[in-house]
Amino acid sequence: MLENKKTVFDYVLFVVFCGMIVMTVYPFLNVLAISLNDPMDTMRNVNFIIPRQFTLSNYIYIFAQNNMLQPFLLSILKTVVGTGLGVICTSMLAYVLSRKDFYFNKPFTILFIITMYVSGGMIPEYLLIMRTLKMGNNFWVYIIPGMIWVYNVILMRSFIEGLPMALQEAAKIDGANDFVIWYKVILPLCTPTIATVALFQAVGQWNSFMDTYLYARELPTLQYVLYEIMESAQIKVDPHAAAMGQMKNAVSPMSVRMAITVVATVPILVVYPFLQKYFVGGMTLGAVKD
Repeated sequence: MLENKKTVFDYVLFVVFCGMIVMTVYPFLNVLAISLNDPMDTMRNVNFIIPRQFTLSNYIYIFAQNNMLQPFLLSILKTVVGTGLGVICTSMLAYVLSRKDFYFNKPFTILFIITMYVSGGMIPEYLLIMRTLKMGNNFWVYIIPGMIWVYNVILMRSFIEGLPMALQEAAKIDGANDFVIWYKVILPLCTPTIATVALFQAVGQWNSFMDTYLYARELPTLQYVLYEIMESAQIKVDPHAAAMGQMKNAVSPMSVRMAITVVATVPILVVYPFLQKYFVGGMTLGAVKD
């Protein structure tokens, strides 16, 4: 009797998990299928996972724009520089906050956490960046404001606190200062958390376009250019092709939007598998303990 109940429970779990897989995978397959499907056919029905009329016209329309190369290179540079400096500054601050002999450890931690729930707002931030710091249309406006995320600091600080304190004490006995301890002792042991923070930073830098919209329209990034393409996309049909009953040269806002989603997502999807094992380990070992 018990075995029969267990078998029924296993079948129920199987059905539930299959349903969850379908709900998770379907949106991604749908976006990819629409981006590769004929726009005119897509307008009739958007619920499918395999292109009914395969075409690359949506991607051709996007990459036919003349202003794609420079924003693409700028986005790569912004992501690489922002991620590198973000990891360095985050790990430095996390190391300082993890030190038990730092008298202001708790007060500073509380102040940082408050900023996660209460912010100054967009207008003060805009005035600070544009008028006080005068970073408008400057490359560093992409890097400095988002260099340190409080969540990443807490994540890395929690991980460092879990490391044996004897390692730092031994390095101090050997004459190492705090910078040497951070560089040669702490960083090599924080690989999982560093990978996690780097992934968070890279995704945030790659996907952001509001910073360009607000502060640096003269230095457009790929995401902002794609956003403009999506906003300006209209249904375009070749009249001769339409007369012949062929809509291969047509594009629609939805098709362009889905193609843009794929273009913006693929670079992160390519990087993620290489960091996945570190990402899972960093999220588990660096879990917030406060």
